Amino acid sequence: MQEELREEQFAHDTLERYSGSLVSEFQSNLLLTNFPRYVDYFSRTRGVPIKEGSMFKVAHAPDEGVSILDFKIGSPAAALVIDLCSFLPIKTSLLLGMCGGLRRRYQVGDYLVPVASIRGEGTSDFYFPAEVPALANFLMQKAVTEVMELEKALYHIGITYTTNTRFWEFNEEFKNRLKATKAQAIEMECATLFAASYKRKFTLGALLLISDLPLNNDGIKTKKSSEFVFEKHMKDHVERGLLVLKRARTMQEHHVKGAYHRNLGMGPAPEAPKS
Repeated sequence: MQEELREEQFAHDTLERYSGSLVSEFQSNLLLTNFPRYVDYFSRTRGVPIKEGSMFKVAHAPDEGVSILDFKIGSPAAALVIDLCSFLPIKTSLLLGMCGGLRRRYQVGDYLVPVASIRGEGTSDFYFPAEVPALANFLMQKAVTEVMELEKALYHIGITYTTNTRFWEFNEEFKNRLKATKAQAIEMECATLFAASYKRKFTLGALLLISDLPLNNDGIKTKKSSEFVFEKHMKDHVERGLLVLKRARTMQEHHVKGAYHRNLGMGPAPEAPKS
């Protein structure tokens, strides 16, 4: 008779199948991204192999205590990656994503630090009733802003609108609703990630790169403009993300408010990123 499958074992088995990587290979600090090129960059600069399963693409750098995982695009994938990774002993995690800037003063290449996201995607309804806000983890976003200040990087703080609709740029009704929310940016994952991570007590923040200005006719992302963003900003985005993880672990060790109790005093911070 087959032994009853426990939730944790099911999560581990699924993660290994989807990532092509053993659970034991995952480090205690995790970068999440939507972009396989970020994993390629991390692999190349750290000299570590890439693992790929039926859904995720990952790389692990034990010397730095960091793993990076590309979970693809959209709120269902965002929910899945948190549900699976929450069963690992991960202490800090950060989304390195991109967003469309919704303010005239924003420029492509600026950073946005989301403190919360409007739940326009639907998937987060699985975790909480509609009146529960989707908030980023306070400790992680504090670590993000501290690193950005030290790096003298140009960044904005605000709320994103998370949608499950990708092809909306010429939909005037949607654009009018979007403007009415007063959101600073639009993307497809943050509300789901924040809600799921709060439910699972998974320490997660986000550092978003403004990749386009979709409310301007000449600011909509194209194949050409997307390539430019990768070439000019990918390295900086990844390296700053690594600094954020290191800063967050140091804050956890000093019991800075905002950490989940399961993350306190659990091993050393990751090594400093290699130059």
